[in-house]
Amino acid sequence: MRVLVACEFSGIVRDAFTDAGHDAMSCDLRASETAGAHYQGDVRDVLDDGWDLMIAHPPCTFLTNAGVRWLHDRPERWAAMIDGAVLFRDLWQADIPRIAIENPVMHRYAKQVIGADFSQSVQPWQFGQGEVKRVCLWLKGLPHLVPTDIVEGREARVHRMPPGFAKAECRGDAGVTTTAAATGSTPSTMPAISTFKTKGKAR
Repeated sequence: MRVLVACEFSGIVRDAFTDAGHDAMSCDLRASETAGAHYQGDVRDVLDDGWDLMIAHPPCTFLTNAGVRWLHDRPERWAAMIDGAVLFRDLWQADIPRIAIENPVMHRYAKQVIGADFSQSVQPWQFGQGEVKRVCLWLKGLPHLVPTDIVEGREARVHRMPPGFAKAECRGDAGVTTTAAATGSTPSTMPAISTFKTKGKAR
């Protein structure tokens, strides 16, 4: 199966698919941190290259409901929000039979541009990691993710972190593996990745 992992520079999900015997390529504006098939540039350049599955982690900075107030406090952010929502919409409308897109809870302005709401939301504590960070999944041609290891001791670690790149990276930890695990729900795709502990996802 040909797999496109959009908006990833760590290579974690790409390499998991490669190890499972698939033809996988990651794509990001940044170079890959690890050796492997990677396109550095706009993912829309390669959307029509005959993929069977796409997993995407588009930037959430201007789309997340947690930051919606800044659209009103800083009007210049509206253009960036629209650009981000259009990218998300382009990914969602791609001519690829199986699509999984990860993002946090999205505000209504972005939803209006995208024209689609999420299919499912999950939490790290449903998959063996005692943290609270709701992750939303937009799924096309794929089943919902099934919890594998519900744990106690839930902590909102990411929520309490100060703003900055480190927080964005940790925020991405959940989603990069959640969407990969979602595709692992059927034998025809990769085995499920049951941990949320990853790093290096693009934002």
